[in-house]
Amino acid sequence: MITQSLADFIANPPEAPHATRHMMALSLLDWVACGMAGAGEPVSRITRDMVSEEGGAAQAHMFGASGKVPARAAALVNGATSHALDYDDTHFAHIGHPSVAVLPAALALAEKLGASGEDFLRSALIGVETSVRVGVWLGRDHYQTGFHQTGTAGAFGAAAAAAHLLGFDAAKVAATLGLTATRASGLKSQFGTMGKPYNAGLAAESGVEAALLVAKGFEPNPMALEAAQGFGPTHAGQALEGALDGLGEDWLFDSISHKFHACCHGLHATLEALAGMNRPAPEDVERVAITTHPRWMTVCNQPDPTTGLGAKFSYRMVVAMSLTGHSTAALDSYSDTLCADPALVALRQRVEVTPDEDVSETEARLRLTLKDGTVLTAAHDLNAPMAMSDREARLKGKAAALIGPETAQALWGIIEVGANPKEIGSFIAG
Repeated sequence: MITQSLADFIANPPEAPHATRHMMALSLLDWVACGMAGAGEPVSRITRDMVSEEGGAAQAHMFGASGKVPARAAALVNGATSHALDYDDTHFAHIGHPSVAVLPAALALAEKLGASGEDFLRSALIGVETSVRVGVWLGRDHYQTGFHQTGTAGAFGAAAAAAHLLGFDAAKVAATLGLTATRASGLKSQFGTMGKPYNAGLAAESGVEAALLVAKGFEPNPMALEAAQGFGPTHAGQALEGALDGLGEDWLFDSISHKFHACCHGLHATLEALAGMNRPAPEDVERVAITTHPRWMTVCNQPDPTTGLGAKFSYRMVVAMSLTGHSTAALDSYSDTLCADPALVALRQRVEVTPDEDVSETEARLRLTLKDGTVLTAAHDLNAPMAMSDREARLKGKAAALIGPETAQALWGIIEVGANPKEIGSFIAG
């Protein structure tokens, strides 16, 4: 049973390889940078104001606020804030954003408990691995039905991180996962609105709350993830065999994909393919044909977005932006004004998106036809190997662009010397 296997893993995890731990450190850098840069977004301000007005025990910091709030409230705000820009990491095994659900929970509870940096990072790694494994177990039917894996599988990852920090044995871990099953939620219908990052906040909050309740003696159905009328059976879960193969030996988190464009990750293969071309002048382009996996047609194929947020979910818009020299890595490129620009509107009308089952979910193929009849082609797969040194360099550059070179360097210094939760909490408060 998945609950028992996960509970054993979470309660008694093996030591992860150095490369896996380093990947977690890089994702922490990326997560903090995205959260700090997103602290001024409306969803961030609204959730932060709400919990600040409520008050409560001073346990953990929030992005963009000096005071502390209860741990579960901090997890909610920090989850929503770090996903506000939709610039955080993605795992394509289940199509979810692990870090924005798990790291807010792990940091908030680590601050509350006074945990060490080693315990904090270990719990975060256990949490992200759990979220991916649960997501794989739920399967593509769960995602295609309309559930947002960041909010659903991510909640179980947040619960795993919290349970490990609290030192739970396998029985208490199972109870925490079971209780989380009645709280986990998130709908894809929220994509393109403030509701999408809020899903990440809900996941983080749910994991912290479930663990704290179990610590106080709360007794739920510990098998509610897979039991009859449990989360999987009632949420289009496929209960896929093999989801836990190699658990504790093979870390699926190693194949995490980081974003280098400030838009939906489903668009990145297209943008990377375009970046690798000798791009023509936009006025010379007659037609752009994109071939992608059918999965993305309901995620990031808004044909005529009118807002900057909508542009982050539009193949046609980001291609038009890229061809006209607007950086898709820059936050301010995604604006309502740009969506209404006549030149970009005219260009995006010449972009066609076609689904093809033979194209993988991490791949995109481009065919540009020029007005003189010349045809240019390119392709990219996000699963193509990337050297760790190249990934680190790109993520440090991204962090520098988001929060400034000096701030990014100071952040990496904190992470390198041990990722003390208290120091990171103070850092994100600004």
